[in-house]
Amino acid sequence: MDMNVRTGLGHTARVAEADIAAFRAGLRGSFLLPGDDGYDAARSIWNAMIDRRPACIVRAAGAADVIRTVDFARTHGCALAVRSGGHNIAGNAVCEDGLMLDLSAMRSVHVDPAGRRARVEPGALLSDVDKEAQAFALALPTGINSTTGIAGLTLGGGFGWTSRKLGLTIDSLVGVDIVTADGQLRRADATQNAELFWAVRGGGGNFGVVTSFAFDLHPLGPQVMSGLLVHPLDSAASVIAQYRELVAKAPDELTCWLVLRKAPPLPVIPAEWHGREVLILALCHCGTLEAGAAAAAPFRALGTPIVDLVSPHPFVGWQAAFDPLLTPGARNYWKSQDLKDLTDASAAVLIDAARHLPSGECEVFVAHLGGQVARVGSDQTAYSRRDVAFLVNMHTRWRAPADDRACIAWARGLFDALAPHSTGSVYVNFMPEDEADRVRGAYGGNYERLAAIKRQYDPQNLFRLNQNIAG
Repeated sequence: MDMNVRTGLGHTARVAEADIAAFRAGLRGSFLLPGDDGYDAARSIWNAMIDRRPACIVRAAGAADVIRTVDFARTHGCALAVRSGGHNIAGNAVCEDGLMLDLSAMRSVHVDPAGRRARVEPGALLSDVDKEAQAFALALPTGINSTTGIAGLTLGGGFGWTSRKLGLTIDSLVGVDIVTADGQLRRADATQNAELFWAVRGGGGNFGVVTSFAFDLHPLGPQVMSGLLVHPLDSAASVIAQYRELVAKAPDELTCWLVLRKAPPLPVIPAEWHGREVLILALCHCGTLEAGAAAAAPFRALGTPIVDLVSPHPFVGWQAAFDPLLTPGARNYWKSQDLKDLTDASAAVLIDAARHLPSGECEVFVAHLGGQVARVGSDQTAYSRRDVAFLVNMHTRWRAPADDRACIAWARGLFDALAPHSTGSVYVNFMPEDEADRVRGAYGGNYERLAAIKRQYDPQNLFRLNQNIAG
């Protein structure tokens, strides 16, 4: 039977039964229609606010399936959504009535310990990369939630606990195999398709479907000095003021993020503090344990913490430390600002917002960047925000649809209140689906170059379900 699909321009097209059958027969992976076993699982992603029903889903088994799917989508004008880890806040991994390409079964990670290099498929999660690399005391700088997909994180830039020392995820990327809109599998690296390689290092999914990433790895671990320092929110103004002075002179090996939220009901936090507003310092040192202890000492001396959980931890475990607070199934909405500096005035805005959290799972976190991230020129990769020292993510998280309005309003209110203190730029991986007007700000002076590369490799904007760069 023929199938109606949504086109990239929002219209409806009819695809003949014979074309569908031929397409399906040529796949090594699976082809799912509504009602098939596995269809609902494939379309479900991390953010439970996203509930879309594709006309069909291809669960790719390899690059051949990706090529075939891109060709089919282009030929028939289908709206094409690409899912890797399915963790992106905007939910672009799933489309309504279009064609969804699911890469989550492509999770291979191969580490060459002698060459300190990894080849990673696009469905791999950060936990997959961490575990394989740490088997050889090696690491890739990635994010802070191990269930995040490596593909989306990398294509947007990628930063986390080790970035101040090792740079962004894209700074360790040495090449990709990518299927572009014409259905060709291309190698993009420093010598082949160099402009395309420049673009995928921060330009998101605008330029094609990556089927393999090649990364340089770095010696690290297997243990790192890391952990949490939990303070009463009433102490936050004083602690943040002192924190600001400490991070200004901290070694690159040390990263310390701030989190403002209600204390979660974890056994390591005294029960009388569960559900009460707190300021959390989350730190990680990626050097020796001895150097880490010395670097962490001034932070541990700040104020009078409710609990001090800083100690040696396996790096793989630390990478997953926040996973229990970020499980799938909740409704999520984010707003984000890059700060000019973490001043007393901007800190006061954050503290006030933390006193009015709309749900027990909402939080504000302040990412601590700089170091090696800032030593790369803003035009060396598509990711341009190299001079940002502090990034604020306003993360609302809740369960009931009835709370949508209050939670989203809180995030937007904090965003507006913080705007006078921000640079106006934004990290593409933290942008919700209603922020298309901020895409230019995300890339700054790199936008026009990205648009030219988009016109070259995707002139019809087949890959439009993303933080889209108009060619």
